[in-house]
Amino acid sequence: MKEYKKQIWFEKFDCISIEGKDRKRFLNGITTGNIANLENKVLKTCWLSPNGVLKSLLEINCLEDRLEVIVFVGNTFEIRKYFTNIIFPSDDVLLSETFSINRIQEVDNMNSWKKNQPIFFKNEDKQYDFYSNNPNNMNSNELQLWKINQAIPSLDKEINGKNNPLELGLVDLIDFNKGCYLGQETMSKIRNVSNLKQEIRVWTAKDSAVNLERGSTNIYNNENKEKSVGYITSIYKLGSQTNKGLAMIKRKYLETGNTFFTDNYCKISIDKSIGSTFFK
Repeated sequence: MKEYKKQIWFEKFDCISIEGKDRKRFLNGITTGNIANLENKVLKTCWLSPNGVLKSLLEINCLEDRLEVIVFVGNTFEIRKYFTNIIFPSDDVLLSETFSINRIQEVDNMNSWKKNQPIFFKNEDKQYDFYSNNPNNMNSNELQLWKINQAIPSLDKEINGKNNPLELGLVDLIDFNKGCYLGQETMSKIRNVSNLKQEIRVWTAKDSAVNLERGSTNIYNNENKEKSVGYITSIYKLGSQTNKGLAMIKRKYLETGNTFFTDNYCKISIDKSIGSTFFK
């Protein structure tokens, strides 16, 4: 039985504030979530390329007079530049300079990271000392391992200019009934024809003595390397041992079992992530 352990996820993120009466309409046309009807809550959403590739994971904190865009995973400079370039002179939209914001959320080892609503505050807020010194805060190693188990994608690893949010288990961050947004046509096409070629998975190494950070990241169906079934995207090391990470696996091979091999002849097992609702 998996351990049910409540923990505190405390981390700093880049944030951009958007003001003006057109702020919801503006952001609704860019991201996959329905921001038009968002009131006083936090919405997790995606920013995609025009062809449906995941570029960034965002959280939108809806306040009475503004929207705070928390760059959960992504290139803040690229996001702000894109937002600035598509503001028309007639738009009543004003972007702030980028600032740092503290994010806190209660999590555990059994439920998705998407379950509980986070709260946000700045360093100068009164809550900072209380939350930053909480003994239940995960340290950096605990947080990294927890994110792996949740299959939260990382920039330049899972978010690599190739993968779409459906492959990454983020279908619940997409509103298929809202109006137009970047990448909408591709998302609808993939969903309607069930045309997913690969899925993100958590892997665990059976032979922790093998250093998977050296050599190819390819994953094969057997020790003879007859067929490539996917590739490793992230690796988590515990001390000198490699034992866990994320991988993109071709769907047709997931039906054949959950044990595969790396280029180093290391046997690995493949599991669904806790964080993905799409693959359950």
